[in-house]
Amino acid sequence: MRPIQKIIFFSTIFIFILIFILFELLRIKPIISYTSAYISSSLVFLFLCWQILKSDIPKKYITALIALGICLRIIFSFLHPIGSDDYYRYLWDGKVQANGINPYRYAPADTALNNLHSTSLPKLVNFPEMKTIYPPLSQMIFYFSYLIGGESYLGLKFLLLVFDLFTLLGISLIIKKLNLPTKNILLYALCTLPLFQFFIDAHVDGFGLTFLIFAIFFYIDKKKLLSLIFLSASICVKPLGLILIPIFFFQEKNWKDKFLVIAIPILICTIAYLPYIFTGSPFQALMQFTENWMFNGIVFDILDSFIKNNQLTRAICGILLMIVYLSVILGRKDFLTKLFLSLFFVYIFSPVVHPWYLSWLAVLIPFIPRWSGIAFVSLISLTAFTVLNYQLNGVWKEYTLVLLFEYTPVLFLISYEWLKNKDLVQKNII
Repeated sequence: MRPIQKIIFFSTIFIFILIFILFELLRIKPIISYTSAYISSSLVFLFLCWQILKSDIPKKYITALIALGICLRIIFSFLHPIGSDDYYRYLWDGKVQANGINPYRYAPADTALNNLHSTSLPKLVNFPEMKTIYPPLSQMIFYFSYLIGGESYLGLKFLLLVFDLFTLLGISLIIKKLNLPTKNILLYALCTLPLFQFFIDAHVDGFGLTFLIFAIFFYIDKKKLLSLIFLSASICVKPLGLILIPIFFFQEKNWKDKFLVIAIPILICTIAYLPYIFTGSPFQALMQFTENWMFNGIVFDILDSFIKNNQLTRAICGILLMIVYLSVILGRKDFLTKLFLSLFFVYIFSPVVHPWYLSWLAVLIPFIPRWSGIAFVSLISLTAFTVLNYQLNGVWKEYTLVLLFEYTPVLFLISYEWLKNKDLVQKNII
């Protein structure tokens, strides 16, 4: 690393740390500090990625920077969630199960659960009239987090920290297996999205990433049965992994292996749902969510502004996604690039794109360091303006200007990469 590169690189790191220190010191209102720190650190992360990708970073610096990322995770784990109140739902589901009740059976507001009420739960659960939407493995994690920390978020964050350390381990194993630059792990270790979305706001996606990463590792390592088990586990945390099954399917050469790609996830998901399905309705609230919710979806918002019909717009977005998705999975790109692009286009055509959803993309960036992905996971921090307005004024509002600043660079970059076919990983890895 040349002297000028050292100056730029470590100046960036200094600014990165300073932003987080100011986040703690300048607490006029938590949501103002949160929004300022999240957006500014995400922009610094963009510059930091540029430095990481173009510099030769000594191993001792890589180790120190990974340690920095872990230290920030530990420090943030003690902060009360600010940008989201979803964790109250997680804690409530855990509490319900700890009392021997199926979390899919009752909505939090149901009077049958009045004996479980406390000063915060389910009083602070959002949409208390809706039953839970979270899959069975998430429910098991909520149960254990409640056993560890009770109604405190600390039990949940402790488990998130443990899982994320395994995620970092899995990333390092894949990087070594593929002979990619060791420094690429910093693209996740220092990424602001998991720092804010997992270790401040405690979103459940952090658990799913661990299973996804080890599904990828075992697949690359030719341990396909283990890979499919871990992929199935990720689906049982968040169903987003379903979009990846066809990629695994078409990677296989014989029909026996293709059959296993379909059969194993069905078997494991069935087993996971069995304890819940006879005394509750696991899919009722999820169907309601997928039919009606919308936020930060660029294609959906543009089309719906003309069509003005929620369900029709969703159907059109689904068709457009399927066209692009088929071109990806049936194309000649390598396995990891197909995973990356499939998730990327799910977000582009989805009616709901919360920042934590993109963590599934962020965890792939060490292997697929495309600027479209790096920009996306950074610029989605701009949606914090909606949360800021909601917490200060009680109004949930999307801003057209935010959508433009968020998506214009991302769409430009993905178009450029698509046309130039510049895949940044070795071809025919699998």
